[in-house]
Amino acid sequence: MKHLLLATHNIHKIIEIKDMLKDLPIQITTLTDLNDDEEVDETGKTFEENAYIKAFHFAKKHHLPTIADDSGLVVDALGGRPGIYSQRYSGQGDLANNLKLLEEMKNQTQRNAHFVSVIVLCEPNGSYQSFEGHVHGLIHDKIEGSQGFGYDAIFYYPPFLKTFGMTPMDLKNQVSHRALALRKLKEVL
Repeated sequence: MKHLLLATHNIHKIIEIKDMLKDLPIQITTLTDLNDDEEVDETGKTFEENAYIKAFHFAKKHHLPTIADDSGLVVDALGGRPGIYSQRYSGQGDLANNLKLLEEMKNQTQRNAHFVSVIVLCEPNGSYQSFEGHVHGLIHDKIEGSQGFGYDAIFYYPPFLKTFGMTPMDLKNQVSHRALALRKLKEVL
């Protein structure tokens, strides 16, 4: 059985990733399992660079193949913001991030946006592969739904006629940006 380290402290990402990989013959260890609460500065300029920085740091530190994800919301009307700064956009957490984005979008008629997820699988020697997924939708005009995390409650997905925040995890995991990237990773694993 292959042993992988999952380099995140985000419980929502841990749940999603473990759920998506549960049918593979791999053992996933988290940083929490290792009592490692270190945070790594995301100094990259792209999702891939940030995912690699995290994956390589923890792969080298724990001598394990490591997967790390960097993801975010890209809003066309805002020139791609919040992008790689999605998680820390307001500096005050998910609700404040959503409220800030809704305020910035209140007079916008063009509401196209997409989620991006880049997952890096890195060996302790620094060699790596990256896997990218995108899902396209619209910025809703209000917070709606309590499922998921991050910007899910304001990301309207037209095929479902509702926000990701109103969508059960098992359904969201069939189409989400992270699910698409994880499917590519699964093929390699």
